Amino acid sequence: MGRAMRMVAATVGFVLAVGAGSTTAAADPLGSAAAGSSYVVPVEPGPVQTRHAAALQYAEEHPDSAPPGANDFACRPTPAHPDPVVLVHGSDSDAYTDWSALSPMLAERGVCVFALNYGSDGTPGKYARGDMARSAGEVGDFVDRVRASTRAAKVDLVGYSQGATVARYYVNRLGGNAAVDRWVGVASPTYGGNMYGIVTLLKLLPRPDRIVEWLTSEAISQQMQGSPFLAALNAGGDTVPGVGYTTIGSRYDEMIQPHTNIALRDPGATNLLIQDLCAENRGGHFNMVYDPFALGLVVRALDPTAPAPQCRPVPLGTGILDMIVVSNS
Repeated sequence: MGRAMRMVAATVGFVLAVGAGSTTAAADPLGSAAAGSSYVVPVEPGPVQTRHAAALQYAEEHPDSAPPGANDFACRPTPAHPDPVVLVHGSDSDAYTDWSALSPMLAERGVCVFALNYGSDGTPGKYARGDMARSAGEVGDFVDRVRASTRAAKVDLVGYSQGATVARYYVNRLGGNAAVDRWVGVASPTYGGNMYGIVTLLKLLPRPDRIVEWLTSEAISQQMQGSPFLAALNAGGDTVPGVGYTTIGSRYDEMIQPHTNIALRDPGATNLLIQDLCAENRGGHFNMVYDPFALGLVVRALDPTAPAPQCRPVPLGTGILDMIVVSNS
């Protein structure tokens, strides 16, 4: 599906995130990805961005750019920040598009930051489209490489949209709880999206998962409310012992409806709703990884000594039109 069609799908609720990518793998000191993994480690840094659409446009023009401050494999954690942070991007996106605001914020605080492009389904230049269980394995492989390089006992994971669920699958189902201290999910489709009733309507048709997969990708179909993938992930509890979980969501999330599907429901979870903390911030899904307030909450979830973010008004729908324009340019 072309980018224009993906953005049209997003506006009616099929797609949980957008972005860009490429296929050329960059080397790091630990060599190539583990067998069976096809993730990419971007190493050529792009500039800091303050808008999601601007980051997307740069990524289109400079494929496989690294978020500024990320993927310095010579970085060594400090006592103040002992856990490297691994950033996991959203659907049909890439590390640069989603993390070019948060990555430099963390690096400036002395955190070792790493980010990968995961989940290729074989479509050239596209990431976070394939089976999410396989993607979780790629995240696990990358975490192993980060820990080996930095000599850190554990990492913190921050995921956006699909990336949050992929990272949680790794923690909860692939033994990642032994290697992860904190998990932070931004706009996480924890229990999937009904997307203003569209998923309910689709379920009246035969094989709704195949319809969504044909329109978008396998990963998107796995993020629908009630999907077998999410049911299996959340069965028996949506958290596991030993990991601190934080979700950061918006009442006005354009993709995850109802917004209560973002929250985790089991022990060990802190669920933050932006509007409970800053009522005048009405930003949603597409703006969250470039919203200073939301990013401030992420930083504090990783480091409780960080200052509280300042509450400022954010209009409803911020960032959507810009993303549509860039995606169709």
